[in-house]
Amino acid sequence: MILPRAFYARPTVEVARGLLGKRLTMNGRGGRILEVEAYLPCGDEAAHAWRGRTPRTEVLFGPPGHAYVFLNYGMHYCLNVVAEPEGIPGCVLIRAVEGAGDGPGKLTRALGITLEHYGADLTKGPLKIHAAPEVSAMEVTPRIGIRRSALLPLRFRVAL
Repeated sequence: MILPRAFYARPTVEVARGLLGKRLTMNGRGGRILEVEAYLPCGDEAAHAWRGRTPRTEVLFGPPGHAYVFLNYGMHYCLNVVAEPEGIPGCVLIRAVEGAGDGPGKLTRALGITLEHYGADLTKGPLKIHAAPEVSAMEVTPRIGIRRSALLPLRFRVAL
């Protein structure tokens, strides 16, 4: 079963925790989501929407359950899932997927996710997230690779 839009229309941290263990697929290839980071709609200077609505961040303000893909450091793509009700710009970065990469750039490369997938509806189409049982244990740490709001405990990983 593909996750319904209602799954994403919740607070960002709830969506982030809930994504762990779910299956991300692109054209049928993919695996279990093992690690994510939440980017909050308010008070989070590391969030791309921190400075407001721009052409780049437009999808973050739209309906939940869409893909926010961006090019990081001009080298690799990062896949984020839009969370929160429409108009509230929360998102969750998918950092690791079992069998497809242990970093956001590796997983998008392995699955063929590019800027063409910016705004893709995750409830239909080639890029989807499928329901799976809740994980039994997770680790919570500060996010990595950022400078602003770096100490917030918003990185969630399946405990192995």
